[in-house]
Amino acid sequence: MTPPDILARIENWPANAQKHFARTRCIVHDIAETADIGALDEALKWGQPAWRPKRPRVGSTLRVDWSPTTPDRLLAFVDCKTDLAQQMDTRFPGQFHNDGRRALGFALNTPLDEDAVWQLAHLTLTYHRAKRLS
Repeated sequence: MTPPDILARIENWPANAQKHFARTRCIVHDIAETADIGALDEALKWGQPAWRPKRPRVGSTLRVDWSPTTPDRLLAFVDCKTDLAQQMDTRFPGQFHNDGRRALGFALNTPLDEDAVWQLAHLTLTYHRAKRLS
């Protein structure tokens, strides 16, 4: 069940942004279960819906947001001290808006690229564990 504060945050987003958010949320929770990440902390971080593994040193935080300043995309944010945005640019060159540091934009006028969201969520939620294993 989506936390009430997150529901309140997204209730005024456009329908496509809400739809992309809902699908992203499902993907995030599926990954947490299938990749042995464990329980997630799901809350607003910096006013944005966010997920992070509750167990320490497993993964990093993934946030998403919609804003009227970028009304044509749902933005996903990763920790700027990681190379996650660069990894996504390498895996999906030119596919979506990527500032190369922390923000990736998924267009709202096209179907959500679930493979890209899956890879972003998996890379983010397992970031610290993967670094230890490499």
